[in-house]
Amino acid sequence: MQTLADWHGGPGPWILFFPLIWAAVVIGVATFLRRTVRRGRRGPWHPTDDRPTGDSPLAVLGRRFASGEIDEDEYWRRLSVLDEQFGRKGGAA
Repeated sequence: MQTLADWHGGPGPWILFFPLIWAAVVIGVATFLRRTVRRGRRGPWHPTDDRPTGDSPLAVLGRRFASGEIDEDEYWRRLSVLDEQFGRKGGAA
């Protein structure tokens, strides 16, 4: 072991592996973050949120309200019915 640490009065050629190891770590972390956080995707540590997606009744209702097909009173009335039917927690906040 002493021959690796002392190579003709200085560090041995193994010292060149440290920058390679650090470069691999940095590239690995950057790749992980790019794949999970950057493009809107979340990593496995984030629980799924309860925002309506796709063609769920809540999403359709939200799109109809946003496009002006229904007014605010009708939106809240239908939302309260959907909350009772699907049992959303926390109300319509």
